[in-house]
Amino acid sequence: MIDKHHARRAFARAAEAYDEAAVLQREIGRRMLERLEYIRLQPKMIVDIGAGTGEASASLLKRYPKASVIALDFALPMLHRAKRRGRILRRPLPLCADLEQLPLAAHSVDIIYSNAALQWCSDLSSTFREFRRVLRPGGLLMFTSFGPDTLKELRSAWAQVDRMTHVSSFVDMHDIGDMLVEARFAEPVIDAEQITMTYESVDQLMRDIKSIGAQNAATGRSKGLTGKNRMQQFRDAYEQYRDDGRIPSTWEIVYGHAWAPQQVTEDGVTTIPVDALRIQGR
Repeated sequence: MIDKHHARRAFARAAEAYDEAAVLQREIGRRMLERLEYIRLQPKMIVDIGAGTGEASASLLKRYPKASVIALDFALPMLHRAKRRGRILRRPLPLCADLEQLPLAAHSVDIIYSNAALQWCSDLSSTFREFRRVLRPGGLLMFTSFGPDTLKELRSAWAQVDRMTHVSSFVDMHDIGDMLVEARFAEPVIDAEQITMTYESVDQLMRDIKSIGAQNAATGRSKGLTGKNRMQQFRDAYEQYRDDGRIPSTWEIVYGHAWAPQQVTEDGVTTIPVDALRIQGR
């Protein structure tokens, strides 16, 4: 389970330093936006869920000049930065809310875009049902999240020191696909890749994680301070992964998209508009 209050405070504190540190999130977002080139939709309303400082929100405004873009995040200091993106008359609409309980009308959104935010859900299945509720028939859900191999070196190093939870749990891509089907999304597509970040030291890695607000928010984490001795044991354990003079940090990126049902036939089959998806190279 995720301690939402702890996660919200961490992201609020990280708002000022986020853009400089969020190298990985920015790269994932760029790859997500490239995937939108295969989608033939003319949306009127887009919601960027987990918008952070609004970099993707601004890109979506540029890609879809006739659409409104809501930048939704649960950390208000992030939204203070997001609302300054874009041009004076074309800025994201900031909305401070929890992605598991969207303050949006049913069937009011054409595209839900969410980059590296779903791992902060306490109940992902319920969240997908909530997404389907607000999407218009034939609307698109496009997202990324992190898979179980994320921060595997960090998890292993801490396991050599104590038995506490130091890394949040991440959902397997196959389970995510099953949840989309259970939520009655149509044509779900899930794939994954691994990206390895490298650092000069373990302390540099930990500073970067803190700077993007991605600290351990599991309810089973230790609430006390980590002593100097245990912290040094952790550093020493992590050193076994040093390669070519650098400390690695693995991130398993899960990409997904699915469609809100256009209609449901008598046998329960859902359909989407044929002209919504453009497939290249076939």
